[in-house]
Amino acid sequence: MAGLGARLLAPFHGLIRLGFRPPRVKEKGSPADFGLAFDPVSIPTAGGKRLFGWFIPAPHGPAAAVALLHGWGGNAEMMLPLAPRLHRAGYAVLLFDARCHGRSDPDSFASLPRFAEDLEHALDWLAQQPAVDPTRLAALGHSVGAGAALLAASRSHRLAAVISVSAFSHPETMMRRFLASRRIPHYPLGRYILRHVEDTIGYRFDDIAPVHTIRQVQCPVLLVHGEEDETVPMEEAYAIRDAGKNVTLHLLPGSGHDPAGNIEEHGAVLTEFLDRAMQAERLVHPT
Repeated sequence: MAGLGARLLAPFHGLIRLGFRPPRVKEKGSPADFGLAFDPVSIPTAGGKRLFGWFIPAPHGPAAAVALLHGWGGNAEMMLPLAPRLHRAGYAVLLFDARCHGRSDPDSFASLPRFAEDLEHALDWLAQQPAVDPTRLAALGHSVGAGAALLAASRSHRLAAVISVSAFSHPETMMRRFLASRRIPHYPLGRYILRHVEDTIGYRFDDIAPVHTIRQVQCPVLLVHGEEDETVPMEEAYAIRDAGKNVTLHLLPGSGHDPAGNIEEHGAVLTEFLDRAMQAERLVHPT
C-alpha cells in the first residue's frame, strides 16, 4: 500500500517541484560593462556539477576577496552593480551562479542548503587563487543567497565577514507567504507541501533558518535591509539581528527587496564594514 500511495502522489510531488523551480535567467552583460577586467571561471561543486562565474582580480594582490551570491531566480549579473566599489576599495570579487541559475549546471532541485554548498565550493576556489589572501574571505548574499551565506558561516570559521542583504528570518515563514499569495490554505495542503519540501531538500527549516544559524556565526555580520521591502518585512531583519552577536543592521530608506541600485549609494557602509573586519583578521593572521 505504501508503494501504491507513493505512485499516486508522484504527480502531485512533481507539481510541487515544478512550482518551486527557479526561473533561469542567463547573463547578457559582463563586468566589462562596468569597465572591470575579469576572467570567466568554471568552479566545481557538489555532484560533479560546475558553476559559472566571473573573477575580478584586485588592483594589488594577494588581496582580501568577496564572493557575491544572488537570490532565487537571479544570476551573477544582478550582483554586478556592487562590484566596482568593492574593486575600487582593493578587493578581489567573485560573482557566480548557483546551480539551476544563470549559466551554471542544472540539478534535480535548488534550495537554500544547495546555495550554501555552492558558496562553500566557490570559497574553496577563491582560497586557491594566487591573487587572493585565503585568510581574508567574505561573502555577500542577497535573499536566499544571504541565508546561504549565514548558513555557510555557521558551519565554518573560514569567513572573515558576511554581508546579508534582504535575508528572511525563517524559510517556512517565507514559503507560507508564497503559498498564501497563491491562495493555497496552510492546512492541510500548505502544511503537506512544506513537509514534503523539507523531505526533498534533506533539512528541517528550523536548522537552516537565518534567525537560528546566525547564533553560530563567529565573524562580524552586516545585515542590510530595505525599509520598503514588501517581500521580507523589516521586522525579520530585526529578529536576525537580535538573535546573533557581533551583528550590525543597516536600513536602506526607500528600498525594496532588491536594493541593488540604491545600495550603491550606501556602498561606503559596505566597504567600511569589510575594511574593519579584514583589518581584525589581519591582526589574527599577520602576513
